[in-house]
Parts: sequence; structure tokens; C-alpha cells
Amino acid sequence: MKLKQIEDEVLCLPENERAELAQKILISLDVPSESEIAEDWLVEAKQRARELDEGIVQPIPAEEVRRKAQALLR
Repeated sequence: MKLKQIEDEVLCLPENERAELAQKILISLDVPSESEIAEDWLVEAKQRARELDEGIVQPIPAEEVRRKAQALLR
């Protein structure tokens, strides 16, 4: 199917469907690179470590987290 055909069909869709499709297309164009993702995770990990060190948040034992997660999945 050629781009013009797709465009013609999309423009015949109801407004809400065109908006949904436009959002999906825009999201697909803004995919971060692996290095950007890695950097974001590093920033997040450093922030969480700082919050733990400063006593802003309290750690939760892994077993408790696993137990709660399993309960949510039931």
C-alpha cells in the first residue's frame, strides 16, 4: 500500500481514531537510544541511593516486595 492510499484511508477515520493513530505514530518517533535509557537508569539509581542514604525513604525487603507482587497477581 502506498503512502497516499494510507493517508486517504486515515483521513476518512473518525476524529478520535485519527487522534489515537497520530499519538501512536508520534510515540514511535520518540524512542530513546540504548545509551539514553542506560543514562536515565543510572540517574534514577543514584537518586534512589541518595534517598536511602539520607533516610528520605526506607528500604523494603525483597521477600516482602515479592510477596505483595504475588498477591496482586492472584
